[in-house]
Amino acid sequence: MLNPAQTPEIDVRLIPPSHRHPTIFGVLTALAPGGAMHVTSDHDPRPLHYQIETRYPDEFGWLYLEQGPDVWRVQITRAGSSGCDCCCGH
Repeated sequence: MLNPAQTPEIDVRLIPPSHRHPTIFGVLTALAPGGAMHVTSDHDPRPLHYQIETRYPDEFGWLYLEQGPDVWRVQITRAGSSGCDCCCGH
């Protein structure tokens, strides 16, 4: 279960546009399996969702917590570990 106190929150409205995606991907790639982060934006972050799916297919879940019209919030969750520590990829 996720602990809200440990869930990173990024409000992209406070970040210069050229730094938004690099900031998000920095936090995203540091998430432990099963970990999550929240992103807040003033527009639908669908392009970010597509970019994540392209770079990391099936590795992250996407859940809208709020859908406009003025604020969008999403929870991005890293897939949990399968429990297999071998090198087979499962």
